[in-house]
Amino acid sequence: MGKILISVVGPTAIGKTKLALTLAQHFNTDILSADSRQFFKEMRIGTAVPSEEELQTATHHFIQHKSIHEAYSVGNFERDAIKLLETLFIEKGVVVLVGGSGLYVDAVTKGLDNFPKIDPAIRMRLNIQLQEHGINHLQEQLKKLDPSYYNQVDLENPHRLIRALEVCIGSGKPYSSFVNQDKPKRPFDILTVGISADRELIYGRINRRVDLMLEEGLLEEAKSVYKHKELNALQTVGYKELFKYFDGEWELDFAVSEIKKNTRRFAKRQLTWFRKNEETLWVNFDENSTKIIEKIERKIQNE
Repeated sequence: MGKILISVVGPTAIGKTKLALTLAQHFNTDILSADSRQFFKEMRIGTAVPSEEELQTATHHFIQHKSIHEAYSVGNFERDAIKLLETLFIEKGVVVLVGGSGLYVDAVTKGLDNFPKIDPAIRMRLNIQLQEHGINHLQEQLKKLDPSYYNQVDLENPHRLIRALEVCIGSGKPYSSFVNQDKPKRPFDILTVGISADRELIYGRINRRVDLMLEEGLLEEAKSVYKHKELNALQTVGYKELFKYFDGEWELDFAVSEIKKNTRRFAKRQLTWFRKNEETLWVNFDENSTKIIEKIERKIQNE
């Protein structure tokens, strides 16, 4: 292998940050975050940003570098990440990528698909439909126009639904027909390391993490951005449920239970996404870090 990007993936709350730090220290290298929710500086608690101590353990990139008021797409991230990797690989043989946002991980490791240009008026109409008729209306449209993508997409993410629908409507073709086209090969090798655990254990860790976030001040953090609740960055688990509490639609206990439920659903979708990669080296969440490093180094030497 030449230059190597080690991509650490897995469901939320499984321990990706811990393993990424271990690898960064072992290989004396930097960490790139591919967690699209951790980009935004106003969303520290609800996105489980690494602690100050963890951030000082290794150099991190793409952590709280944007404001929720700035537009930052997956295309922007791909461009910035590849440019940074070109610089880092001048001196480093290994760099670590970590994150649970499958689309953002794929943007770096595989490249993005090419979609046709779409009339912005279509997105405007879809946003109005979302406001007037709710997310279920968009879900039903996508189910009819592109049942294949409907079975893959995060159905609770209005931004993704609108993106798929605008392509379907604007091009007259399913969104999924533009996916997985030939892409340029990356000038570095990629080793994907996935962290797994029994589903019930993952769900228990998620529930505990949500409780911890609330203890750390998630309610206050959500309240501080509540007036901007329509922004794309805030259409995410942990915030949208608390906005319904602030709106008077839900009781707090119910909002918290919905955060846990929706985070568990998100973890399930993450696992489905990451398991599609047959070349992933899977390790157990409580596996000894020394053994994991040995497995990775063997894999690198044998490639």
